[in-house]
Amino acid sequence: MRAPISVVIPTLNAQAHLAGCAAALVEGVEAGLIRELIISDGGSNDDTKEIALGIGAEWVSGEASRGGQLRRGCAEARGVWLLVLHADTQLEAGWSDAVRAHLQLQDAGYFRLKFASRGLAARVVAGWANLRSRVFGLPYGDQGLFVSRELYDDVGGFGNIALMEDVAMARALKGRLTALDGVAVTSAEKYERSGWVRRGTRNLWTLMQYFAGVPVDGLVRTYRKP
Repeated sequence: MRAPISVVIPTLNAQAHLAGCAAALVEGVEAGLIRELIISDGGSNDDTKEIALGIGAEWVSGEASRGGQLRRGCAEARGVWLLVLHADTQLEAGWSDAVRAHLQLQDAGYFRLKFASRGLAARVVAGWANLRSRVFGLPYGDQGLFVSRELYDDVGGFGNIALMEDVAMARALKGRLTALDGVAVTSAEKYERSGWVRRGTRNLWTLMQYFAGVPVDGLVRTYRKP
């Protein structure tokens, strides 16, 4: 029997993080869970491709748009389950047990969030993210997504949008998302560079605007300001 999971990771100049993300997946390979690793790139001009091919990943490339990249990557996947991760996220040891326990369920799953940073601010922001996920059913992409191919196709897959593709997917999966008994540790670089309060406020404001119907193209320009 073939391993059930295809891992899909969108990248754009991810050389600093990709190897670490992939290293954390080795336990899934050893457990017979991971069938393939697909890197869906948006035009990297660093060593992302060399790293991806060096670790045996399948390479898919196209226009830089995280939603579009995920859609292309998932279209290439042959597993009956999809595990979608960001390149700057590493799953904590033991994640494969949580995933294996979820294989008999019909719902999609996501991991609890933790930042690769010490201090109160990191714990507070991660705590809010986990509360938001549990209460409102809105996990972000940093928390990963584990979803069956059948359910993914049923809800229409990722939209070809540059931002909020994770929120759009969470809304499509409303009522069918379960917290997995595992942790996703994500980079805190953006928060540390912009400031925890400033970055957190910007993310919340972007989410509110998206819910209010502001076009994604407009949100991208604001979100990507330094």
